Amino acid sequence: MEHPVLAVDAMGGDAGTAVVVPAALTFLANHPRVSLFLVGDREQIEPLLASAGAERRARAEIVAASEIVEMDEAPADALRKKKDSSMRVAIDLVKAGRAQACISAGNTGALMAISRFVLKTLPGIDRPAIISGIPARDGHTLMLDLGANSDCSPEQLLQFAVMGTVIAAELHGIARPRVGLLNIGTEQNKGNEAIRQAGKMLARSELNYVGFIEGNDIMSGRVDVVVTDGFTGNVSLKTMEGLVRMLFQSIRDEVGKSWRQRLVALAAAPMLRSLQAKLDPRLYNGASLVGLQGIVIKSHGSADEIAFRNALRTALIEIRKDAPGQIGALMTRQNVMEDAV
Repeated sequence: MEHPVLAVDAMGGDAGTAVVVPAALTFLANHPRVSLFLVGDREQIEPLLASAGAERRARAEIVAASEIVEMDEAPADALRKKKDSSMRVAIDLVKAGRAQACISAGNTGALMAISRFVLKTLPGIDRPAIISGIPARDGHTLMLDLGANSDCSPEQLLQFAVMGTVIAAELHGIARPRVGLLNIGTEQNKGNEAIRQAGKMLARSELNYVGFIEGNDIMSGRVDVVVTDGFTGNVSLKTMEGLVRMLFQSIRDEVGKSWRQRLVALAAAPMLRSLQAKLDPRLYNGASLVGLQGIVIKSHGSADEIAFRNALRTALIEIRKDAPGQIGALMTRQNVMEDAV
């Protein structure tokens, strides 16, 4: 698409407009063919656009919304009671075809519920899933589901694998993505019934399925796509995030203990900076709600400007690669294959 338009929930996230609008302006400066709808309270958004030149300002249109979905609000309440929220209006713009993607740092459950209600799922997809990149040994690994679906059937896990394969291939340029199914062991008799059945279905599929993997394989580089239910995926993700924070805090604590350790830290500073950059969660911000008839990107609620710009960049890539269309096409081929078995 030559001139993409992104609908941005300007009120979502912990900082709201204070992060979203400056990030959006920098993004526009770096992408001169992109336009944005900034959805929310005009009185809060307008002053933050004052520093933008005329050209960027012309590509940042404010769309008024009178309500905000709170971060702790029940998804059902957000769906039923706040039809003029910045989140809902941004998604409605995608449904109407005025924008090609919605980006929000707001309430994850509400974003999923509203997106599913307004945009609907692709044919052959039971439930949308949340997918994001996480750092791995040789780059990054894509993992889904990261919290949208606590309980999943074997068929849904297969659908997740299809969607993950498309994202890895089309958006990340991996020729034949390796798919692993997260389990408590690699033996075929391990795991619950749903996992074992999903493994059999994946083995029959046209996907590049490498088998069961364990938790210590997630970041090993052994696979490109990790498939799991949303409960396990979310716990795994939060555990990894906590481990990274603990690691760097421990390094900082150790450095201050003696002058010898400070000298060692000074010598190792380039290596530590490189490691910190590789593990920086801001670089992986922008989780896709895949399986919808439209593109919706979830930014972390505590995202700063750098992180939110990465979420916008993810949306732009999905637009240019037509991620929903690619998922739909592969899902159709997979359904034909399953019917033939």
